Amino acid sequence: MFITKELTDIEKAQLIDLMHESLRIRSHFEFFLWMQGKLQQFLPHEIMITAWGDFSMGVIYFNIVSPLPGVRTEKISSGDLNPLLKRLFNYWLSHTKAPFTLSAENGVFQDCDVLPAEVNSHLKNMKSALVHGIKDFRGRHDCLYILLNSTPTMPNTSRYMLESLLPYIDSALRQLEHLPVQHPADKEASEDLHEEENEALEQLSSREIEIMEWVRNGKTNQEIGMILDISSFTVKNHLQRIFKKLDVLNRAQAVSKFKQTPRAS
Repeated sequence: MFITKELTDIEKAQLIDLMHESLRIRSHFEFFLWMQGKLQQFLPHEIMITAWGDFSMGVIYFNIVSPLPGVRTEKISSGDLNPLLKRLFNYWLSHTKAPFTLSAENGVFQDCDVLPAEVNSHLKNMKSALVHGIKDFRGRHDCLYILLNSTPTMPNTSRYMLESLLPYIDSALRQLEHLPVQHPADKEASEDLHEEENEALEQLSSREIEIMEWVRNGKTNQEIGMILDISSFTVKNHLQRIFKKLDVLNRAQAVSKFKQTPRAS
């Protein structure tokens, strides 16, 4: 963890308190209050976008935290934001995975239109951004964090502070349940989701089902390619289509859904 030497002893004590507070967050509202409280002293921002999923496939979920009126997660379509989120993650991934800043006189979101108009107006007013991510090799659940301001530049210490505080922001979010718009929690929605899963499995081609059988048996892409006499690249492309059809992020989730849903023999 990096804590800049420019902090006073009082600021260092406040920072440590802030870190401990993050460990006690248990609701989205508590997280909102934490982000808008002492954290603003170290990471001033007006909008924070958190995104996670499989960015290489474009399977991305996101959450927005902001005090600005109307700027809420449930009001924004994933199709509006996902292309930009994917570009930012790929840039971060290819540039030493270090925090970076963006500054745009016409707004960071000048080439991105979202609905409704109120949200679009606020986003286009954001003229600077601080971006950092997490590459999860074990869980294959990558994350991207974007802090936005209407001011043209971010404070000089912002990149260092985000690098120090991101583990606590990320840990706090992992303690929270998904919002209803991300994962339906009521029984009726769950039943609908189960029906969609069955339909998705029915949409798998015979080749895709064959590949999933080998994935379930623990075979790698290269091994499956050798068994089926196709390239590992072709296997990877099949799996990407399978993940999209099953609405999952990785092999483990695909196997779980594939095993739990009955199929015609």
